[in-house]
Amino acid sequence: MTTPEVAAARGVAPGARAGLAGVLLALVVIGAMHLVGPSSRVDPVRRTISEYALLPGGWLFDVAVVGLALGSAGVIAALVAARLAPARSLPVVLLGAWCVGLLLVVAFEKTNWSIGPSLSGYIHRYASLVAFIALPLGALLLARRHRHDPAARPFRVGVRVGSWLALASFLPIVGAIALRGITGVPWWRAVPLGLLERGLALAEVLVVALLGAWALAHARRSVPALEDDPPGDRAAA
Repeated sequence: MTTPEVAAARGVAPGARAGLAGVLLALVVIGAMHLVGPSSRVDPVRRTISEYALLPGGWLFDVAVVGLALGSAGVIAALVAARLAPARSLPVVLLGAWCVGLLLVVAFEKTNWSIGPSLSGYIHRYASLVAFIALPLGALLLARRHRHDPAARPFRVGVRVGSWLALASFLPIVGAIALRGITGVPWWRAVPLGLLERGLALAEVLVVALLGAWALAHARRSVPALEDDPPGDRAAA
């Protein structure tokens, strides 16, 4: 007989695979936009990725980001189903904030500076900031939660490295803001903003992929153990 625990563990795969598919979609589409079409003329060192949405064919960027958001939601569901994180926990809340932030980034376009500042642009900026910070913090808390699980070590280490790399991407920006009073250079000109954002985004999508792979691997280990363990023994434990 299939127990609720076994059914939950078997339900991990769809969410985890959706997450991996979302990551692959984002990498392929946005990677291609660097090489072909009008977006290939955007300076990747100075200009942010969101500028692609303002160009002809920008809907492709929106599709990739929405796909990543939905895939990330699938990963969250997989982590909960695999019992790696309770549904009501800070890591899940932070990972959920990442998903919501991505959707808001699509719903509200970045400021088109040839026209001037806009409310949509401000919402876009702060939504992206919340998303980019929430994901690594949530992933780090999840990794810490399983620091005593030897089987989780490869995923935990990868998640921590990717998360710290993502957070480290903010350091040059913080430094440029702090030094503006001395240098007189606006922070967005003092740093290679486009390059930093691309490194940050790459680190974060890889963290999502690792979280999905972690949930999948955990479920594959758990199902045989649950099936071999009689319900009475689990209740006694």
